[in-house]
Amino acid sequence: MPESIRGTVANAGAAVPSPDVELLARTSDAVRAAGSLLVERFGDAVRHESRADLMRALAANDHAVLAALRPRLAQLRPDARWVEDELQGGALPPGEWWLVDPVEGNINHLHGLREWAVTATLVRANRPVLTAVHLPLSGETYTALAGAGAHLDGRRLHVSETTDLGLALAATSQARPDENAAVVRRLGSSITAMLLDALVVRVSVPATLHLLSVAAGRIDAFWQFAGARADLLPGALLVSEAGGLVSDIEGRAWTPESDSFLATAPGVHAAAVATLTR
Repeated sequence: MPESIRGTVANAGAAVPSPDVELLARTSDAVRAAGSLLVERFGDAVRHESRADLMRALAANDHAVLAALRPRLAQLRPDARWVEDELQGGALPPGEWWLVDPVEGNINHLHGLREWAVTATLVRANRPVLTAVHLPLSGETYTALAGAGAHLDGRRLHVSETTDLGLALAATSQARPDENAAVVRRLGSSITAMLLDALVVRVSVPATLHLLSVAAGRIDAFWQFAGARADLLPGALLVSEAGGLVSDIEGRAWTPESDSFLATAPGVHAAAVATLTR
């Protein structure tokens, strides 16, 4: 479990302050309301003739959601600052921040695929305090509150009890378009290694949806190289609160400054590390 998250869950048996419980409920309401806008914009795949056209369409989706979501979150925490670029990685400055991905899986949305979500995560002193991830097409909302567990529509989530990587479903994701060549080669080698050791390997975007499945016990391991805060912090909190382990691929404590990420059921963590570092 990463040091940045460990401190928030070390006293999981202690009572969670009621203001944060209420804040999570209202954050969940906000992402659900914003998600309804994406359903209205969803339809058949739309092909774009240029990268510039595609980028404008992605931005239009983002802006539509943020116009509804940002004011609601700002009202909840007026003093919290806003992370302007969800694609950035690394540590945040001190204080409290809203980390939002208005359309996690935006490229899927534009291509008529169903794997997309709206996420909002509150970060304090570089530790995720709470997160809400809403899947508008299914109506599901995944939530996690530091020290109080991870839930799907109120039902407690638990990672899988798999202990054999050879029986495990593993997944990975491309961190961003136009990734540098070294990261692409590293990802390709890791997929080959995992294909040799795991039962099945899934490769798709976005990362957050894989991490929801790790938290829910449907996927046993997820890894990624590089990555943005908005991709990984919500899932890291969900997996940790569901009883999973989060590290870099060498098994060291993960922080937003790490160059790799691994989230697994405890029973396959050591084997996944061995595979990915072979």
